[in-house]
Amino acid sequence: FFFSREVGYSSFMKDATFAPMFARFDYIVIGGGTSDWCLTCTLSQNATVLVLERGGSPYDNSTTTDIGNFATTLSNTSKSWSQLFVSEDGVYNTRARVLGGGSVLNAGFYTRAGDDYVKEADWMSDEVEAAYGWVEKKVAFKPPMLGWQTALKDGLLEVGEFPYNGFTYDHINGTKIGGTIFDDAGQRHTAANLLEYSNPNSIAVYLHATVHKILFTTKGRPRPKAYGVIFQDANGLLHKAELAKNAMNEVILSAGAIGSPQLLMLSGVGPMAHLVAHGIKPVVLDHPMVGQGMGDNPMNAIFIPSPTPVEVSLIQVVGITKFDSYIEGASGVILSYSWTRNFFDGVLNYFNEMQTSRTTTSTSLSTQSITDFFKSINPLLNATIKAGLILQKVAGPVSRGHLELRNINPNDNPSVRFNYYQEPEDLEKCVEGIATIIKVINSKAFSKFKYPEATIHGLLDIIRSVPTNLRPRHVTSVLNLKQFCIDTVMTIWHYHGGCQVGRVVDKNYKVLGIDGLRVIDGSTFLNSPGTNPQATIMMLGRYMGQKILREREMVSVRSICFDLNLAYYTFKEVAWKVKHLLYYIGHISQTVENLAHGKPPSYSSGRDEGAATDHAAIGVRMKLHAPFKLSPPLARDGHAPQPEIVSAALAAVLRRRQTASQCRTPPDHRDLLPPAALTRR
Repeated sequence: FFFSREVGYSSFMKDATFAPMFARFDYIVIGGGTSDWCLTCTLSQNATVLVLERGGSPYDNSTTTDIGNFATTLSNTSKSWSQLFVSEDGVYNTRARVLGGGSVLNAGFYTRAGDDYVKEADWMSDEVEAAYGWVEKKVAFKPPMLGWQTALKDGLLEVGEFPYNGFTYDHINGTKIGGTIFDDAGQRHTAANLLEYSNPNSIAVYLHATVHKILFTTKGRPRPKAYGVIFQDANGLLHKAELAKNAMNEVILSAGAIGSPQLLMLSGVGPMAHLVAHGIKPVVLDHPMVGQGMGDNPMNAIFIPSPTPVEVSLIQVVGITKFDSYIEGASGVILSYSWTRNFFDGVLNYFNEMQTSRTTTSTSLSTQSITDFFKSINPLLNATIKAGLILQKVAGPVSRGHLELRNINPNDNPSVRFNYYQEPEDLEKCVEGIATIIKVINSKAFSKFKYPEATIHGLLDIIRSVPTNLRPRHVTSVLNLKQFCIDTVMTIWHYHGGCQVGRVVDKNYKVLGIDGLRVIDGSTFLNSPGTNPQATIMMLGRYMGQKILREREMVSVRSICFDLNLAYYTFKEVAWKVKHLLYYIGHISQTVENLAHGKPPSYSSGRDEGAATDHAAIGVRMKLHAPFKLSPPLARDGHAPQPEIVSAALAAVLRRRQTASQCRTPPDHRDLLPPAALTRR
């Protein structure tokens, strides 16, 4: 274990090489991302939790969480916190592989989902509000709002993006200042900081732990149930973790929109034909919607060199337009030659690895634009750049794609296609968004941060000439905003889908057709929430953690009530038997006393001769009569005491035969019967 000053107490994180070969927990959480920590910290209050994170800890190097190192941290894709992948659309993207997930790499904007989104998700609004507040106490701050960001805000208002909503976390049409996870000193506060809420005695966190598959059982069950996982440490050693014996315990998949559908498939849950083609055995469940509905909100931007110095700022202001495009901006992020070279070298290495492993990818993608770029751009990048970037993000989006396996190695990226701008509706939103950005650049409020001689066509051409993706470029795109959107599309890292609610999981995030397994992360979203999703992803972890604990407590209470109820009726059954035993003992004692005084009972016709045998056993002479059949008290109810009870009471002095004259009607024992007996009666 190691001590973390950021968290403030002895941590409970270990490298997976120190993990036992086998262990049991109430909950096994796969992934230590943005939603996971809110979920884990909540569950730890009343259960044991194992967290398996494939990456390292954000506390290993505090300088990387400084706002000035945002671009460097994000672009460093060589066995680091950021894992590069290129979609089949030819757009660069990254996956987080670090404790805290995307909150360690992103631009830090913190804003909630809109009320309509909460309603459509069928979440309880008061609980959502409380969960947001729980998160915000630890990681959300008001940004400083210096010169460049203020000019952006004023420019949005000047071009008509009303009303001005001031500083708020809420999603409201108009222009607002949102929250940030960077504090006043420029230090990032990630989802991992929420460890402060946890019960350290109930959590085990293993880093560099790559889960290979989820384990299922079908023995004696109508459908599969998740019961554990197999994970691998950095030395290649495999470990096994299982759920403790409790019907409420679960495996929770929280590996993100890329990792969660990928791992479901690797575990045998997904489209059967696709799984069979990759040799995955057994196919646990044919689930054709796993990997479907993948969406990534397309981003297009305009780069604006500034004649005056600009502050280092990431996203702080947003214009929430009526046409479903969000306008945001960042400034002062240093785009040095070394940074750019490092990133594009990563892209080239990615494609070389693809070719070496013969992993299929889109045949239309070429890296020639990167080579050409570095032949022409070196002098510019060696200069100091003072600039800002204003971007538009398409809400939704409507366009959707899919995810498939490339191979069965969990460390490799799957194949993903997002189909950016496939739907005309998304493209129209982009055109309106870019048009609004152009208005802001030309506004009086923003004039200080734009060279007077700069033209819009010239600014558009800067982006067109930079290989922001691997898609074909058209010279005419600076004159055609539709073509500009298609040619220069980028990711804003808000991809989602693949395990969507109603298709792969239900509204409680339980995987359809499988017991003991939930997915709780951005892969379940139908659309990206609000302008930026991280606040809602954190909220979801807290919200579902509380819901799961309530379900667990309710089942526990029901179990206690059942046990008490069972004990109550067991007591009544015993009391019933004791009462009958006392009745028989009393009756037999009276019979013995009568016989001892020479007062044999008289037998009428229809009585059994067994009584004669009983009397003979004690030396009493009597006349035999017709056989006598005993109908013990309540025998018709199926509840007559067992013969052994009477035999044990009087050692067969009498064999439970009685005469008509001395047989007394037993008392009514209905009040002592269990309900089942009364029902049968």
